[in-house]
Amino acid sequence: MPGKIVTAEAAVSHIADNAVVSVSSSSGLGCPDKVLEALGARFAATGHPRKLTTIHPIAAGDMYGIKGIDHIAQDGLLDTVIAGSYPSGASSLPMPEIWKMVVENRIAAYNVPSGILFDMQRDVAAKRPGVLTKVGLDTFVDPKRQGCAMNDRAGESPIVARVEFAGDTWLHFKNFAPDVTILRATTADEHGNLTYEHEGAYLGGLDQAIAARNNRGIVIAQVKRVTAAGTLRPHDVRVPGHLVDFIVVDPGQYQTTETFYDPAISGEIIHPLEDFELAEHGVEKVIARRAAMELSAGETANLGFGICALVPRILLEEGHAGKVTWAIEQGAVGGVPLTGFAFGCASNADAYMPSPNQFTYFQGGGFDVSFLSFLEVDREGNVNVSKLGKKPYLTAGCGGFVDITANARKIVFAGLFEAAATLVLSADGLKVEKPGKFSKMVDEVEHVTFSGRRARETGQDVLYVTERCVMRITDDGLVATEIMPGIDPDRDIVAASGGRVRVAENATLMPLSLLGEKPMGLVL
Repeated sequence: MPGKIVTAEAAVSHIADNAVVSVSSSSGLGCPDKVLEALGARFAATGHPRKLTTIHPIAAGDMYGIKGIDHIAQDGLLDTVIAGSYPSGASSLPMPEIWKMVVENRIAAYNVPSGILFDMQRDVAAKRPGVLTKVGLDTFVDPKRQGCAMNDRAGESPIVARVEFAGDTWLHFKNFAPDVTILRATTADEHGNLTYEHEGAYLGGLDQAIAARNNRGIVIAQVKRVTAAGTLRPHDVRVPGHLVDFIVVDPGQYQTTETFYDPAISGEIIHPLEDFELAEHGVEKVIARRAAMELSAGETANLGFGICALVPRILLEEGHAGKVTWAIEQGAVGGVPLTGFAFGCASNADAYMPSPNQFTYFQGGGFDVSFLSFLEVDREGNVNVSKLGKKPYLTAGCGGFVDITANARKIVFAGLFEAAATLVLSADGLKVEKPGKFSKMVDEVEHVTFSGRRARETGQDVLYVTERCVMRITDDGLVATEIMPGIDPDRDIVAASGGRVRVAENATLMPLSLLGEKPMGLVL
């Protein structure tokens, strides 16, 4: 077909040395993998383009078959990466090339909250003077700490500053005008109009396309198929053709990680509720059950990866499907959020919001409660989910975590008290048969992704739910207010945490109903 439809090789030939390239993706979801592969192949063959800066509001690619950013993780090709998250996976897998470049200081690497990165696209498109926000204050985002820098090279070139404006303290992120935006959709017509009917999310493709266009850049769109001009319904077009320069067709693009195509993910069919797998009985389910007790009917709740992703399945099992509206950062609203490789998608969704709009909602604290996981918690109630020095690729970075927690009214953090402890679960209680390798309750977290101090100052309601206890943060540190039956508080909480957690004098027992194999009788 003539005009805008070109090969991937032809499309990337228009990317110049020193270009700023904005990529729309969320791990495997919406990843324009064929274009990124062609870009990496062009550099390997010709040595160009050189010294690119890439912007990824959410991770581009995964560690399970959709390489994404790893296609372009080559010395000389990449100079700077500004990303909300990076590919992550199990410790049994090899470290991705992009992570090797980060830890070996071969590129300048930044981890910027996803919502702020979407804000940056909007602001640079409108020719505003960068993003002014309170999101990230007193976290690793703050220049008082790391200022988003993931390595020494990034630390030498700050991208965020503390500023005083209108009598208050803000963070200011400078503009990066994209020369190129690479995005993905399902269908393009011959004029470049894009629809997303097989996608699990819109992500930020429209905003990123406008950012490039308004700065005299180009837009490359990868799609699954092409249709004739004039055959797409105008209401279905999410990115209009006047913003798109080149169309690359990849009939084999995956819908998301390890899923070629599931029409329920894109809202084309509705799965019966009995089709969904319930949470497997075990310790993680116990934690998710206790977290679910913080919900009330009619609320809107945000959901993060990990143990918290099981909470919607708890509600399904308890007969409460549809009583809580779920909202996830990729854009799905309502329905049943998916787990595992499909996290970030939802089946039976009520709506799909563009990610930038979803983050506006999150940053302003419009939802009722957020369920998030933790890697570490320290004496101050700070939480780390964004950095693990020994094996950094086990975590993706902060993603939308900082945006979501900045103004959330209520936050429920969930995780295991220790790593790799041997736990015995029965209907009567939980026993610690063998202590873990290390406590997740530490003196000081490696990375402050959530500030306990700021939470106390702003009056946020924060709980830390583990298999052994429920904790709250006070001016005197972490306090266990609920104890799991079968747990020895002195041995399994106080001593196991190295004294970092104390037990409240009026601590209560967590309900035995959390432990059984049958539904717990949850009331919303």
